[in-house]
Amino acid sequence: MPCVHLIIKGKVQGVFFRVTARKVALENNLTGWVKNTLDGDVEIETCGEQFDVDTFINWCKKGPESATVTSLMITKCYSPSFERFEIR
Repeated sequence: MPCVHLIIKGKVQGVFFRVTARKVALENNLTGWVKNTLDGDVEIETCGEQFDVDTFINWCKKGPESATVTSLMITKCYSPSFERFEIR
């Protein structure tokens, strides 16, 4: 199952990015986690079917309506199977 690690930069904290990312991830049957970083970014690790992961990545390029994403770093990774998608 494909897994990716994402770092989203821009105006991504204080705009409900994590909450909305969790909602979008669950809608796409993804597991993993999302958290804010001390640098003001959002970090995500998620796994699922390739189409669903790609759909989620495309959403992350824009984020919620009040976010301004300036860059998205994507790294393929190997992750243990997550049971759900959680906010950390």
